[in-house]
Amino acid sequence: MMATKDVSRRYPIVNVPNALTVFRILLIPVFIVLYLWGTTATQWWALAVFVVAGLTDQLDGHIARSYDLVTDFGKLADPLADKLLTLTAFVLLSINGPIPYFWVFTVLVAIREIGITVLREVLRRKGVVVAASSGGKIKTVLQMGLIFLMLIPWSTFVFSEVVLGVVFWVLVILAVVTLAQTLISGWQYCSIVWRSSRNGVEEI
Repeated sequence: MMATKDVSRRYPIVNVPNALTVFRILLIPVFIVLYLWGTTATQWWALAVFVVAGLTDQLDGHIARSYDLVTDFGKLADPLADKLLTLTAFVLLSINGPIPYFWVFTVLVAIREIGITVLREVLRRKGVVVAASSGGKIKTVLQMGLIFLMLIPWSTFVFSEVVLGVVFWVLVILAVVTLAQTLISGWQYCSIVWRSSRNGVEEI
């Protein structure tokens, strides 16, 4: 992961990647309504909407890189949409999820994500881009995987208390691993920014 001057070319704001990003943001209120509806059917639909939103994240990034359609709007809106989606899911799962005291996880993740988002925006305004680290990518995969598994209404098709207990502890362990990776990747990001600033990041 390294800090570089932002020298990307300018493209029209209206393009397919940006449209997919906006679509992902519009799916968030749909996801909220379906999850809070509370029936088994709407839980499955909420899961489906989350999966579609996650797939648009992969698709818009692939299209933007493949066809060199990177825009200032996309740089800001794409990571913002990702964080809105994941944090919304974590908040909902804190209210009515399978893991007790999950709000502690959500608060820590929110502090990390909001802090890094603000830092990214400050650097972006200075024309500096810090590329995502492999740790950050692993964090994203773990977060999305955890949300996916926690959204599944396991009790609708698993009737053994023993199996449900195993599922519960798997989710708890995955949550702990995800939180650790989230905090570590945030520290890595701050470290590279600190080292770059000491060497004159605006001159890179």
